[in-house]
Amino acid sequence: MSERLPHSAMFWENDDNEMVRCTLCPHSCRIRPGATGLCGIRENRGGRMVLPYYGLVSSIALDPIEKKPLYLFHTGSRILSLGALGCNMCCPFCQNSEISQEYKDLTNDLRYIPPEQLLELAQKYLQEGNIGVAYTYNEPLIGYEYVYECARLIRSANLCNVLVTNGIINTEPLEKLLPLIDAMNIDLKGFKPEFYKKLGGDLDTVKQTIELSSSRCHLEITTLVIPGENEDDIEDIAQYIASIDPGIPLHLSRFFPRYKYSDRIPTGRGTIYDLRDKAQRYLRHVYTGNMT
Repeated sequence: MSERLPHSAMFWENDDNEMVRCTLCPHSCRIRPGATGLCGIRENRGGRMVLPYYGLVSSIALDPIEKKPLYLFHTGSRILSLGALGCNMCCPFCQNSEISQEYKDLTNDLRYIPPEQLLELAQKYLQEGNIGVAYTYNEPLIGYEYVYECARLIRSANLCNVLVTNGIINTEPLEKLLPLIDAMNIDLKGFKPEFYKKLGGDLDTVKQTIELSSSRCHLEITTLVIPGENEDDIEDIAQYIASIDPGIPLHLSRFFPRYKYSDRIPTGRGTIYDLRDKAQRYLRHVYTGNMT
């Protein structure tokens, strides 16, 4: 299947000896022929970068908009949500590791949905309350070209584009995409650079994405609260968000044992409520999700 659907990539440059360098995200992966970058889906094929999984969808559902989570954007509506494969981070607590980290066995079970067909599906579900398309579940921005081309079609039909992302993207591609995006939920995983480094990410890049996006589209932020990892960051996160706009919603979500943290305990409900109370000192909208 990957041989059948290569698609030319954007945001890369030639390096020496048929190597290519990806310029989509701050990893700046230098990729040899036949290999992929850290994300696992941007490939050097004969000295040019391609996306062998372009348009291949691992998950698709008509979700409540609140599930993204977006609580203050078209409240009560539904949105056609789809995910692909891969991620440009390597969080050991990943809650969707089946499609973001351990997906090699799934590649024969994917559904090919080109942008034109996605628009048709989005329009088909209008009568069921659909307002557009959400790019979510895995990290959508590593499949930037698909998101960009779909978003242009969705916008041309006067429907909404929603992006649920970890925010690890360079400024140039983000600026190109933002005019097509109506709402974002950005995952702010913590507030210590060393914590982000452990996860294969970069805090400054995420902050830059938040700051650029906050004035260009509706923005909400989610932090998964992990026992022993980032509870102490929540007050700093709330103060940071408030410095941009105290009206930006913050969602505090419970961790449940997953992936490499399958032996950990879930986040206590009391911990979430206590952290909510601290965050509410700075922010007007703090929500506690996934409390079952």
